[in-house]
Amino acid sequence: MSVLGIDIGTSGCKASVVDEAGRVIGQACRGYSLSSPAKGMEEIDPASVWDSVREVVGRAAHAASQAGASSPRAISVSSFGEAVVPVRADGAPLRNAILYIDPRGTVEARSLGERLGPERVHEISGASLHSMYSVHKIGWIKDHEPEVYRDAAAFLPLAEFALARLGARFHTDYSLAARTQAFDVTAKAWSTEILGAAEVDGEKLGEPVQSGAVVGELGGELAEELGLERGALLVAGGHDQPCAALGAGVVGPGAAVDGLGSTECVTPAFDRPVINAAMAASGFACVPHVVPGLYVSYAFTFTCGAALKWFRDRLAPWREGEASARGQDLFDLLIDEAAGEGTDLLFLPHLAGAATPYMDSLSRGALVGLGLETTGRDIVRAILEGVTYEIMVNVERLAEAGIEVQELRAVGGMAKSEAYLQLKADMMGRPIGTLESAEAGTLGVAMLAGLASGLYPDLSTAVARTVRRGRVFEPDPAAHSRFQERFDAYKKLYPAVRGILGRE
Repeated sequence: MSVLGIDIGTSGCKASVVDEAGRVIGQACRGYSLSSPAKGMEEIDPASVWDSVREVVGRAAHAASQAGASSPRAISVSSFGEAVVPVRADGAPLRNAILYIDPRGTVEARSLGERLGPERVHEISGASLHSMYSVHKIGWIKDHEPEVYRDAAAFLPLAEFALARLGARFHTDYSLAARTQAFDVTAKAWSTEILGAAEVDGEKLGEPVQSGAVVGELGGELAEELGLERGALLVAGGHDQPCAALGAGVVGPGAAVDGLGSTECVTPAFDRPVINAAMAASGFACVPHVVPGLYVSYAFTFTCGAALKWFRDRLAPWREGEASARGQDLFDLLIDEAAGEGTDLLFLPHLAGAATPYMDSLSRGALVGLGLETTGRDIVRAILEGVTYEIMVNVERLAEAGIEVQELRAVGGMAKSEAYLQLKADMMGRPIGTLESAEAGTLGVAMLAGLASGLYPDLSTAVARTVRRGRVFEPDPAAHSRFQERFDAYKKLYPAVRGILGRE
């Protein structure tokens, strides 16, 4: 038996047909572009997303069939959060989805804070008051596009929108519902208190369901178009980060998945709701995991690989030819050169503002300690150390809030560098493991499909059968001690730069 997992991102989507052992037997991906209707506004076209989903599902199913696999018995979908699609009763979209980086909803968020108080909003939703969340975008649509709001049968996250187009009933899984800021993450129900204060109709939100619940079946006409069997189960998926955590085997307290891409996101799991002043002060959300009974949080930066890309594109574009001549990726070349000896430079990686724990969009980056002897290699080393120090600040703040991270499991493009992972382990003083499969996201959502279809009796069994650990990078105690001394200096950098920029 096989199952199908789909992951919808901001720049493209991917589909993977997976067998019982977690092996990918058919896969496809397709990119798409964002839309900017005016300066500062950012949207995504749900019709383009749906076209891409249909294409990658068909191609992945065909590849699996060519490999001799049976048609997937169940389908589940994950997506990024916050963005919701207003749809008619038949699931057809009424407008583009407004993205989390779009400032629309700022007035609505401020109004909710004035009516309920930021502390009460955080107590219910598990998230600090912010305009990026869906309920504020919906409020903006109600205020500025009343006909869209009136005609909308539901506002659905991208994962649920795709499932609805496949034939599922309107629903929202708990993890994506938590990204609306209108969901009571403890009661696991829509908050009538928040919705009332926001003046948003709760009837226009999908039925809250546990990830892994069956929400429909694939119809015959669409099944034929996609090359799938009629009656395949449609299964509630989840937010992409907890789905990746499941795909990395993070199904208990103490472990976290570390997504190392253009940005970095550490997603730890814990076994109780953690909603307190320390979480609010650091911008950490408390979100139901896609694994029943667990929760996750997100500690993230806006620049990880993006900081290295900035150096490559702005300061060393001429080295691309050198790397090509060696038959090596330039990122790999730069990281390998920076391995070994440390640097006296300190780098604040706020090139696109600061995410958790500061949540300061106006913060800017800094490179401190430059001298005539400074080389490009020194700057690359400072970048690698700086992005890791920033995550160390986050992990320290998580511990202060009551969430311990003892082990990290690295996924994403930057996780391919052994030199970088060893540096991270030494700096953080924690083991960092890799996975044999790079497809933690689609594997996690495929596990949910497998659970619903009876392929696995529970998610613990699914993890045991499918998640294969790779190399574990153990920290060097002596190196960690040296980095701790520098860490104390790094933590002074953000407030110092903030003061220099006149933002005290």
